Amino acid sequence: MSKHTFEVTDGNFQQEVLRSDTPVLVDFWAEWCGPCKMIAPAVDEIAQKHTGNLRVGKMDVDANGQVPAMFDIQGIPTLILFKGGQPVHHIVGYKTKEQLEKAIAPFLNAEPAKS
Repeated sequence: MSKHTFEVTDGNFQQEVLRSDTPVLVDFWAEWCGPCKMIAPAVDEIAQKHTGNLRVGKMDVDANGQVPAMFDIQGIPTLILFKGGQPVHHIVGYKTKEQLEKAIAPFLNAEPAKS
Protein backbone atom coordinates (compact mmCIF):
# COMPACT_ATOMS: atom_id res chain seq x y z
CA MET A 1 0.00 0.00 0.00
CA SER A 2 1.15 3.52 -0.63
CA LYS A 3 -0.02 6.87 0.63
CA HIS A 4 -2.13 7.16 -2.55
CA THR A 5 -3.97 3.84 -2.26
CA PHE A 6 -6.03 2.23 0.47
CA GLU A 7 -6.68 -1.33 1.58
CA VAL A 8 -9.96 -2.87 0.51
CA THR A 9 -11.26 -5.83 2.52
CA ASP A 10 -14.38 -7.97 2.55
CA GLY A 11 -15.37 -5.95 5.63
CA ASN A 12 -14.99 -2.44 4.22
CA PHE A 13 -15.85 -3.05 0.55
CA GLN A 14 -19.48 -1.91 0.83
CA GLN A 15 -18.59 1.37 2.54
CA GLU A 16 -15.31 2.23 0.80
CA VAL A 17 -16.16 1.12 -2.75
CA LEU A 18 -19.87 0.69 -3.36
CA ARG A 19 -20.95 3.77 -1.36
CA SER A 20 -18.17 6.03 -2.62
CA ASP A 21 -19.26 9.23 -4.39
CA THR A 22 -15.94 9.12 -6.26
CA PRO A 23 -15.11 6.38 -8.80
CA VAL A 24 -13.00 3.63 -7.23
CA LEU A 25 -10.46 1.46 -9.04
CA VAL A 26 -9.89 -1.78 -7.12
CA ASP A 27 -6.71 -3.75 -7.80
CA PHE A 28 -7.23 -7.44 -6.93
CA TRP A 29 -3.78 -8.88 -6.24
CA ALA A 30 -1.75 -11.40 -4.21
CA GLU A 31 1.74 -11.31 -2.70
CA TRP A 32 2.95 -14.29 -4.76
CA CYS A 33 1.73 -12.86 -8.09
CA GLY A 34 4.58 -11.59 -10.31
CA PRO A 35 2.38 -9.61 -12.73
CA CYS A 36 0.64 -8.02 -9.70
CA LYS A 37 4.00 -6.72 -8.49
CA MET A 38 4.82 -5.49 -12.00
CA ILE A 39 1.57 -3.50 -12.33
CA ALA A 40 1.68 -2.05 -8.79
CA PRO A 41 3.87 1.00 -9.60
CA ALA A 42 1.57 1.98 -12.50
CA VAL A 43 -1.50 1.62 -10.27
CA ASP A 44 0.16 3.82 -7.65
CA GLU A 45 1.07 6.47 -10.23
CA ILE A 46 -2.54 6.52 -11.47
CA ALA A 47 -3.75 6.92 -7.88
CA GLN A 48 -1.41 9.86 -7.37
CA LYS A 49 -2.25 11.49 -10.70
CA HIS A 50 -6.02 11.28 -10.21
CA THR A 51 -6.19 12.28 -6.54
CA GLY A 52 -9.56 13.96 -6.04
CA ASN A 53 -11.46 12.33 -8.90
CA LEU A 54 -10.46 8.67 -8.45
CA ARG A 55 -9.84 6.52 -5.39
CA VAL A 56 -7.61 3.48 -5.79
CA GLY A 57 -7.91 0.51 -3.48
CA LYS A 58 -5.99 -2.75 -3.32
CA MET A 59 -7.55 -6.05 -2.28
CA ASP A 60 -5.40 -9.06 -1.36
CA VAL A 61 -7.36 -12.01 -2.77
CA ASP A 62 -5.66 -14.45 -0.40
CA ALA A 63 -6.85 -12.52 2.67
CA ASN A 64 -10.32 -11.70 1.28
CA GLY A 65 -12.42 -14.33 -0.45
CA GLN A 66 -15.97 -12.98 -0.51
CA VAL A 67 -15.62 -9.96 -2.79
CA PRO A 68 -13.38 -11.68 -5.37
CA ALA A 69 -15.93 -14.51 -5.52
CA MET A 70 -18.82 -12.03 -5.96
CA PHE A 71 -17.11 -10.56 -9.01
CA ASP A 72 -15.88 -13.93 -10.33
CA ILE A 73 -12.20 -12.98 -10.16
CA GLN A 74 -10.49 -15.90 -11.92
CA GLY A 75 -7.06 -14.45 -12.60
CA ILE A 76 -4.93 -11.70 -11.13
CA PRO A 77 -4.11 -8.97 -11.47
CA THR A 78 -7.67 -7.90 -12.15
CA LEU A 79 -8.70 -4.28 -11.80
CA ILE A 80 -12.35 -3.27 -11.63
CA LEU A 81 -13.50 0.32 -11.89
CA PHE A 82 -16.61 1.07 -9.83
CA LYS A 83 -18.73 4.16 -10.41
CA GLY A 84 -21.94 4.86 -8.55
CA GLY A 85 -21.60 1.54 -6.76
CA GLN A 86 -21.53 -0.45 -10.00
CA PRO A 87 -18.66 -2.18 -11.79
CA VAL A 88 -18.25 -0.27 -15.07
CA HIS A 89 -14.99 -1.67 -16.44
CA HIS A 90 -12.82 -4.77 -15.94
CA ILE A 91 -9.11 -4.98 -16.74
CA VAL A 92 -7.55 -8.44 -16.53
CA GLY A 93 -3.85 -9.21 -16.64
CA TYR A 94 -0.77 -7.04 -16.75
CA LYS A 95 -1.17 -3.72 -18.58
CA THR A 96 1.13 -0.74 -18.95
CA LYS A 97 0.33 2.54 -17.23
CA GLU A 98 -0.68 3.99 -20.60
CA GLN A 99 -3.06 1.09 -21.27
CA LEU A 100 -4.60 1.50 -17.80
CA GLU A 101 -5.02 5.26 -18.27
CA LYS A 102 -6.70 4.77 -21.63
CA ALA A 103 -9.07 2.14 -20.20
CA ILE A 104 -10.28 4.25 -17.26
CA ALA A 105 -10.27 7.71 -18.87
CA PRO A 106 -13.83 7.54 -20.28
CA PHE A 107 -15.21 6.89 -16.79
CA LEU A 108 -13.50 9.72 -14.91
CA ASN A 109 -14.89 13.17 -14.28
CA ALA A 110 -12.88 16.07 -15.61
CA GLU A 111 -13.39 17.98 -12.35
CA PRO A 112 -12.36 16.64 -8.92
CA ALA A 113 -15.26 15.30 -6.87
CA LYS A 114 -16.61 17.51 -4.12
CA SER A 115 -16.18 16.19 -0.60
